[in-house]
Amino acid sequence: MMKIVFGLLSGLLFGFGLVVSGMSNPAKVLNFLDVFGTFDPSLIFVMGGAIIVVFIGYKLVLKRNTPIFNDAFQIPTRKDIDKRLLLGAGLFGIGWGIGGFCPGPAVTALLMGSEGILYFFPSLLIGLWASRVLKPKN
Repeated sequence: MMKIVFGLLSGLLFGFGLVVSGMSNPAKVLNFLDVFGTFDPSLIFVMGGAIIVVFIGYKLVLKRNTPIFNDAFQIPTRKDIDKRLLLGAGLFGIGWGIGGFCPGPAVTALLMGSEGILYFFPSLLIGLWASRVLKPKN
């Protein structure tokens, strides 16, 4: 039960951070990506702050033998770069550049009723579904 409660609290804190930082506002994100037009560099500070927090968090958490609410850490072990990774990253970037949303901010924008989310969110769900259906079976 505590795992669910802390998961919910973490998600709410993450969503609050997205709203406060402006990451759930597609116009702000698109202005950040428009380096030759209406460039808004303020999201650089948001990303920089996130990198610092994650760096410190990993250093502190990985000193433990096990996580608090799980049996083992679930850290990716693959280090190779394959065509699926490149295609996924490319599609993610294209979607972010066209719509101004990525998955986390899209959920907060959906809850806030942001303009454009009614087009983006169904596309996100279709993409998630398609990635599972089209994934090669090993």
